[in-house]
Amino acid sequence: MLKSFFKMSKFITSPLHGGLMFETVPKPQTTGIQFIPKSNSLVGGLREELQKKFARMPNSQIITDLDERLNKCLEMSVECIKPEELKALLARDDYVPFAYDGFEPSGRMHIAQGFGRVHKVNQMAKIGVKTVFWIADWFAMLNDKMGGDLNSIRAVGQYFIHVWKAAGMDMNSVQFLWASEEIGKNPQLYWQTVMDISRSFNITRVKRCIQALGRIEGDDKPAATLLYPAMQCADVFYIGADICQLGLDQRKINMLAREYCEIKRLEVSPVILSNKMLPGLLQGQEKMSKSNPQGAIFMEDTEEQVASKIKKAYCPPNQVEGNPCVAYFTDIVLPHVQQVTIARSEENGGPITFTNANDLCNAYTKGQVHPGDLKPALAKYINLMLDPVRKYMEVCLKK
Repeated sequence: MLKSFFKMSKFITSPLHGGLMFETVPKPQTTGIQFIPKSNSLVGGLREELQKKFARMPNSQIITDLDERLNKCLEMSVECIKPEELKALLARDDYVPFAYDGFEPSGRMHIAQGFGRVHKVNQMAKIGVKTVFWIADWFAMLNDKMGGDLNSIRAVGQYFIHVWKAAGMDMNSVQFLWASEEIGKNPQLYWQTVMDISRSFNITRVKRCIQALGRIEGDDKPAATLLYPAMQCADVFYIGADICQLGLDQRKINMLAREYCEIKRLEVSPVILSNKMLPGLLQGQEKMSKSNPQGAIFMEDTEEQVASKIKKAYCPPNQVEGNPCVAYFTDIVLPHVQQVTIARSEENGGPITFTNANDLCNAYTKGQVHPGDLKPALAKYINLMLDPVRKYMEVCLKK
């Protein structure tokens, strides 16, 4: 009887709080997290909206053979999880696949971020895969980039977009989404997903993902650090991404997304394409970093700066492994220009031309190309690639 009265009454008197009266609040109607059938896309997420946007854009696909499309994906990656799922995805003729990439706007852009991402977006476009860039402004704030100032972070994000456009990215095959704006479209769904992912894994598993933030594991890090992996994982499902195409350093978070799909018993999990990490110019730098300007080439570096940095770069003769100058030729220059000619003295055989990475590596290992030949040629080609970016930025600065 008393319970029935409470249901009918607008106010209740609480004997536990000195007889204070409280207004009853209807119980919220929650449906829980739901996924679109045969996908890993959240119902109410961004998938359908993005599908419509891409449908209005010109189609850049020029490769139609399934095996050739699959091989193109595998060639761009150092690891694919799982190739058979990727092939099945590409085989669907009623579906436009999305590749998810993301970045924190933070400081200057080096050539691994610049030309590396341009190449991947354009190659994916040729095989019919669109790319969604998640501009992680809130994530950058969590990671204390740009002093945690959101306005500065947004300005840097705009700079990144302009640089990619100037470097030749196919802008008809990409969408740039600001995390702070897109999360605001359905915050309940997004944060409910973040909480569900957080509840699905223990702290030990989440802490293994912290290195993806560029941080070392430890209890002295901000508590927000533990929130980051769950948010990045939620992005995949909120966007409705079919492919996670990020650096190899993000592998643990990408695997977290696949493990979550198993927990939710989804039929489809995101395919993981992990990209090779470009080394720094100096000896022992496994990854190009902005923290050491002499070990990185930036997209706005002058010709003189590029030449000076490469001249001082680590470049052991007859050694390809761990040689950044060889890596820049094979992973940055050749994918963009398709053919390079390296000047040599007549007594050493004269100019030599390469159209693929294997031939260049073999010639360098045999001593047919010396560091004194390789470095000037590398500076020349990187400067040629940077020229359109420099001119574009000059025009922007004059406006």
